[in-house]
Amino acid sequence: MSASTFIDTNVFIYHLDATDPRKHAIAGDLVSKALVTQDACISYQVVQECLNVVSSKASVPLTPEQAQAYLDAVLAPLQQVGASMDLFHRALGIRARWRYGFYDSLVIAAALSAGCTKLLSEDLQHGQRIESLTIVDPFRRLGSGLEFQGLTLACSSPDSQRPRVVAGPLAPREPGQVLK
Repeated sequence: MSASTFIDTNVFIYHLDATDPRKHAIAGDLVSKALVTQDACISYQVVQECLNVVSSKASVPLTPEQAQAYLDAVLAPLQQVGASMDLFHRALGIRARWRYGFYDSLVIAAALSAGCTKLLSEDLQHGQRIESLTIVDPFRRLGSGLEFQGLTLACSSPDSQRPRVVAGPLAPREPGQVLK
């Protein structure tokens, strides 16, 4: 099955870490949707990075049993891209052309290899197109709102945990306009 969206490690870290309630809520929605629709994927690298961070670098690390449960329930069902020489060669080409670091280039190469058209990551340049792939920062704020997947979202207060849709991609946008 081909997925349209590739999810970078930081989304899973926010899914597990509630330190930033806004990002935690967004990540929770993204991961839940990915698991239900199976229209998103990850690579072996994302699995490795996530398990490394949540097992040893997190402010409250997961126990080995908790990490295993997260691997089985969340990461394994989404993992579609394994290591290969073709993937490494593609990453080196991306690094040379776009000047990303090797590990970021490897994530981009994995997303392209999976046939994804969107890469969700807060660590790369939002809006950049690389071949058929568009990088989207799912946590990006625009003024008092947040842009995600072509929608403008806004929070009713700075500490609001759940954004609300205020304008769609094709709708005329007036400040504060709510779609019905």
